[in-house]
Amino acid sequence: MAAFSVTLPSGEIWVPKFVADLDQEACIGCARCVRVCANNVLELAGVNADGELIMVDPEADEDDDDEEYEKKVMTIAHQANCIGCQACSKVCPKKCYTHAPVEVQAG
Repeated sequence: MAAFSVTLPSGEIWVPKFVADLDQEACIGCARCVRVCANNVLELAGVNADGELIMVDPEADEDDDDEEYEKKVMTIAHQANCIGCQACSKVCPKKCYTHAPVEVQAG
């Protein structure tokens, strides 16, 4: 099978690479990626002492949640919304993201 591709107006072929994985161990929770993602793919979460994820309310006062978690990390909350632009990866200072093309499904 072939990878999904798009022919741009310039005639160039572009193969979008969609978010496939996120290394939460390397993530520093800076939230740069969630700010550039226009498609609601990512969400910020806290990691508690037991390693469990706690969703972080971006509207809440940061001081309210500080005692509930050890650090903040990004999560791939809505992977199906990804359009393959890789903007999240381009702004990530720790290079936490893995992207991959998708195969065209015979219909």
